[in-house]
Amino acid sequence: MPLNTNLETPKFYGRRQGRRIRKAKSTLLEAFLPKLSISNDQKLSKDSLFSYPVKQICLEIGFGNGEHLAGQALRNPENGYIGAEVFKNGVANLLSIITGIKEGDNLPEKIELLPEYKDNIRIFSDDIRLLFKQIPDNFLDKIFVLFPDPWPKKRHADRRFINQENLKEISRILKKGGILRVATDHKIYKGWTLRQLHENPNFRWTARCGNDWKHEPRDWVQTKYQRKAIREGRRAVFLDFERL
Repeated sequence: MPLNTNLETPKFYGRRQGRRIRKAKSTLLEAFLPKLSISNDQKLSKDSLFSYPVKQICLEIGFGNGEHLAGQALRNPENGYIGAEVFKNGVANLLSIITGIKEGDNLPEKIELLPEYKDNIRIFSDDIRLLFKQIPDNFLDKIFVLFPDPWPKKRHADRRFINQENLKEISRILKKGGILRVATDHKIYKGWTLRQLHENPNFRWTARCGNDWKHEPRDWVQTKYQRKAIREGRRAVFLDFERL
């Protein structure tokens, strides 16, 4: 994502849709996504966002195919999860995971979550920067930014999501003591992230030794992109920053 200079009309670099979405997932987008969607003008409230009281609220920015978001929500039903993703195919895949509906299945008259999932996922299927203005101060307990596009060329550096403008919003909506987790398998993005957070007085890197950031966190859920990186010999790092 590029530098956010205008929250109303930010310029987005990247794909919004990949290969054609087939019937089952198209139906999920049309018939089930609206039940979980956060609208462009919805004011967020801990008491009304989910159908039951939640202990913590976490946000995943750019959830990809949805494996991590779905896994976190499944393992922690006491918490609420907001997922933001502009890539339509990824949104459709998350819906497929949490409903169990796959291509070729006979579609039920009423689409529902699988029994093992609670109603603790909400989806913003657009650029997260459009949602920032609707999120109250100190609203979130944890924010995940996992394997963002590294935009490795120097001339594209202002497109990287981790930048001072976005960190300003992240520090506003994240509670004191809350955690921003950034995962990347790209050397340039790792160095960039550490510099950006080091320059920001609102965050503290929690690592005390290499094991704290070179290995998967205890609550980690692997993603499709991470598995691809492992196959191709790229090692991920997991950087946790505490909101001061």
